[in-house]
Amino acid sequence: MSDVIELQGRYFVPADRLPIPEWGCVLSDRLQPTLTLKDDDLFLITDILGNISGCITDGAIASLGLFCRDTRFLSRLELQIEGRSPILLSSSAQKGFALSILCANPRIDDRIPAETIGIQREIALNGGLFEEITLTNYGTEAITFQLSLSFDADFVDLFDVRGFERKQRGTILRQIESNSLDSHNSYQLPQHCHELTMAYQGLDGALMESHIQFMHRLPDYLSGYTSVWNIALAPHETVRLGYRLQMLMNHQPVSNVHAPMTLLQAKAAELIEEQEWRSAITQIRTNNRTFNQIIERAEHDIYLLRQSFGERKVLSAGVPWFATLFGRDAIISAAQTLILDPAIARDTLHILAEYQGKIDDQWREEEEGKILHEMRFGEMARCQEIPHTPYYGTIDATPLWLMLYAEYFAWTQDFDTLDRLWDNAIAAMEWIDRNMRETGYLRYHRQSQRGLQNQGWKDSGNCIVDRHGKLAQGAIALCEVQGYVYAAKIRLSELAILKKRHDLSDRWQKDARDLQMRFNRDFWLPDLDYCALALDGEGKPVDSITSNPGHCLNLGIFTPEKARSVAERLRAPDLFNGWGIRTLSNQSPAYNPMGYHVGSVWPHDNSLIAQGLRSLGLIDQALEVAQGIFAMTAHQPYQRPPELFCGYERTGDREPVQYPVACSPQAWASGTIFQLLHMMINLVPNAPENHLRIIDPALPASIDYLSLKNLRIGSTWLDLEFVRQNSTSTIGTTACRVTDKRGNLRVVIEA
Repeated sequence: MSDVIELQGRYFVPADRLPIPEWGCVLSDRLQPTLTLKDDDLFLITDILGNISGCITDGAIASLGLFCRDTRFLSRLELQIEGRSPILLSSSAQKGFALSILCANPRIDDRIPAETIGIQREIALNGGLFEEITLTNYGTEAITFQLSLSFDADFVDLFDVRGFERKQRGTILRQIESNSLDSHNSYQLPQHCHELTMAYQGLDGALMESHIQFMHRLPDYLSGYTSVWNIALAPHETVRLGYRLQMLMNHQPVSNVHAPMTLLQAKAAELIEEQEWRSAITQIRTNNRTFNQIIERAEHDIYLLRQSFGERKVLSAGVPWFATLFGRDAIISAAQTLILDPAIARDTLHILAEYQGKIDDQWREEEEGKILHEMRFGEMARCQEIPHTPYYGTIDATPLWLMLYAEYFAWTQDFDTLDRLWDNAIAAMEWIDRNMRETGYLRYHRQSQRGLQNQGWKDSGNCIVDRHGKLAQGAIALCEVQGYVYAAKIRLSELAILKKRHDLSDRWQKDARDLQMRFNRDFWLPDLDYCALALDGEGKPVDSITSNPGHCLNLGIFTPEKARSVAERLRAPDLFNGWGIRTLSNQSPAYNPMGYHVGSVWPHDNSLIAQGLRSLGLIDQALEVAQGIFAMTAHQPYQRPPELFCGYERTGDREPVQYPVACSPQAWASGTIFQLLHMMINLVPNAPENHLRIIDPALPASIDYLSLKNLRIGSTWLDLEFVRQNSTSTIGTTACRVTDKRGNLRVVIEA
C-alpha cells in the first residue's frame, strides 16, 4: 500500500492507479462566447450554455474554469441530455455573481421532439459554486430521459493556464473506499451519490480538493466523476437538481468568503452585501438612459472586483488573468473612484503599505520602501517557480501610492490614515530618492530571471520602441513616471507642513523644481515638438510618438508651452482613432492595431489624458475623448468597458474592434467611467481647509442633467445637480447647484 496516501482518516491514490470511466464530451459546432462570474477571490468562466467542456483543445477557450486564489478547482462542468448538448435559448451573466441559462433538449430519437424539455440552469458564486437545474416537461405525454453532469478538476496554476512552462507538476489523486485498501489492484471510488471529491497534492505537499455535495434529487449513480439522473416526467411536471462545490486546501476553505449551504442563501448574501455597499457610495445619474446603463454597470463591476485581503478590500485588477492584488492597477482605480467610494482608496493604501518592501531581494525585485507589483497564491508561487510572493517589479506603483495618499487626504481629511502611514510615505520617498541618485530619473531594469522586462504600465516586451521601431535597451526612465515623481514631491511637501516637517517640505519642493527643469530639457524632442516616451540606458530619448506623455498633462511637470504641444499632438489622427487615443502612433513601424501596447486603445489611458486636457482648459477636447470612450462602451456586452480594444479607425458604421483576450470586467477600465464623469464636473476637493471648488463644469451634448447624491468630502455629505443650458450649441454652459448638504463644507462654484 505504498501508493496510498492517508489524510485525516481518508485515503487517496494517484490517479494513474485508479482509472475512471470517461464520459464523452460534446462541443457546439460553432465557436461560442463566454460568460464570466466574479465574487471576491473566486471567478468562473463558462461557455454560454454554462458548460466547461471536457473537449477543451483550443487555447482560446483554455481559460474556462472555476478559479480561486490562482488555482483552477473545476476544469469540466458539462451538462448533457442523452449524451447530447442542450439547445440554447437564452443566457445572461448580468448580475455578475450569478448566471441564468434557459435551454431545451435536441430531438431525442423518435421518443422526444426537440424543445419539449425546458432546462433552466442557475449558477452563483459566494465562497463556493452553487447550481440548481430545473427540468420541465412541456409535452403532452410522459417522457423518460437521462441527464448527466460531468465534473473534473485539474488544479492547474493560473500561470500554467497562461502558458508558463513547468518542468514538474503535483499528483492528481482519487479518493478510495477504505474497505478496498487490501485490494491492491482494484481500488474503488466512493459510491455515495450524495457527494463527490476530486483531489490533488501539490509539489509543496498541499492537498487541494473540490468537494461536491448534491442536493434536492440525488444522482441515480456516479460514473467516475459524472453524475447521472434517470428522469421520468409526466406532462408539465417539474423536477429540481442541484449541488454545492466547496474548494479546500489542507481541509480548510480556500476562499476568504464563508460559503452558505444553498444557492438561495448564496444569492441572498450577495444581494444584501451589494445593497449595503450601494447605500454608502455616491449615487450618480443622468437624463441619458445609455449613460445611466454604463454608470450602473461600472458601479456593479467595481463592487464585483473588490477582493478581501485580511479585513480590508481592494479592487482586483481584472478577470481572468489579473484577479488579484496589483499595486499600480489598485492605486489608479482607487484614485479614479474617489468620487464614488473613498473607502476603496483607504483600504488600498493600508494593504499596500502592509506589504511595502522591507529587504533587498533580487528574485522578487523587492527593495526597502518599494510598493509591490503583484501578489499570487497558487502552487507556482508557493513553490518559488515565480517570484510573486509578492513580486515588486514595478517602477510606478511607489510614486502613484504617494499621489493617492495625498489625494485621499484631500478628499477625506482622514488624519488617522495620514498619521498611520506617514512612515510608509517617508520610506517610499526614500526609495525614489535612492533610485534617482545616479541619473536624476526614476528608472527600471529587470533584476529577476522570471520578472518583467518592462515595468511601467505598458509592460509587454515589445512596447518601448524608438521612432524606427527598434527596442530600447538598458535601464529605462519612462516619461510619465517622472511626472508621477514630480506630483508626489509637490503633494507630499504640502503634507510635510501639516506634519511640521518643514525640512522635508523644502527639500521635496526643491527636488520637484530640479526634476521639472531636467525633464523639459532631456525628454523634449525639438524636431517632433513632442515628449519622448522614455530615456534609454545611455540617457538617449526613446523618440516614438505614444500616449504616455498624456499622463503628465495633469501633473504640472511640463512647461505651459510644452503641455499645449503635447495636448494638440495627442488628438492628431495618427493617435486619436475616433474612439480613443492609441497607445502608439499608426505611423510607427512598430504599430499594430491588435498589439497589446503598440496601437491598441486603453480606456484608463484615455481617462488620464482627458483629465490632463481638462486641467489645461481644453474642455472641448477633453469631452471629445470622453464621448469616444462612452460611445465605445455603449457597443460592448453589458455596456462594460473592456481592458483595451483594437486601434482600428472609427469609420462609418464600424463598431469598435474587440481585443481577443481583454479582461472584462477590469478595474481601471470600470474606474474610467467615474474619472471621466469627475472630469466633466471638475470637482477640486480640499477637505483639510473645508471647501470644495467646482470649476467650469461642462456636460457633453448627450447629457442635459447629471446629479450626485451622498457625495462625501471630509465629514460632509452633499447632493449636487448639474444642468446643461444653451443646448442648441455643441457644448453650451453647465449650471451647478447644491440641493442638499449635511455638514459645514464651503462649496465654491466657479464658472
